[in-house]
Amino acid sequence: MTEIIAEHPARHTLVDDAQGLAYGSLMAAFGIVILTHLGFVTGQTAGLAVLISYMTGWSFGAVFFVINLPFYWFGYRRMGLRFVIKTFIAVAALSVFAQVLPRYVSFESLNPALGAVLFGFVSGSALLALFRHGASLGGVGIMALYLQDKTGFKAGWTQLIFDACVFGIALLVRDWHTVAWSALGALVINLVIALNHRRDRYIAT
Repeated sequence: MTEIIAEHPARHTLVDDAQGLAYGSLMAAFGIVILTHLGFVTGQTAGLAVLISYMTGWSFGAVFFVINLPFYWFGYRRMGLRFVIKTFIAVAALSVFAQVLPRYVSFESLNPALGAVLFGFVSGSALLALFRHGASLGGVGIMALYLQDKTGFKAGWTQLIFDACVFGIALLVRDWHTVAWSALGALVINLVIALNHRRDRYIAT
């Protein structure tokens, strides 16, 4: 999943934030259900967690929660405590939801092309909700911004390199058609974020 981080200056109420984090975490978990049902992968730390889950049999939720732990320090240094607390809540909630949802949601059939697009739309909307409430799903995006501040190396390049490594590993453990459909899903997520995450068009009251 893309993890471009952005803070929005507008303030939300506690109830606003609670529903935003709940929606974002639940929809992200539903996206993971679609992704893993089809055997797809994605980018960023979510993609790494999915790959580890495929290769080891460990649950995605547990792996995702654990591999995000080192990144909170970067988040604290770059974005502050408020952001880290919200992100921790979102990651923890996603980890739990990803464990529970498969008990209640299943697919008798799901076309790979449609599944990739649905995954992209659902996950993109989840990330938008989290971004607009001052949170993220942790991971490489936070570290990328921190490194950009410290070294000047563009955050986008860091994320691109990481994603290239994730998809490269995916080619070793999944067939190329699956990786190709996975790339379509990742593209849709990025398009949803690029076209809709506009600070000049979103106003919170």
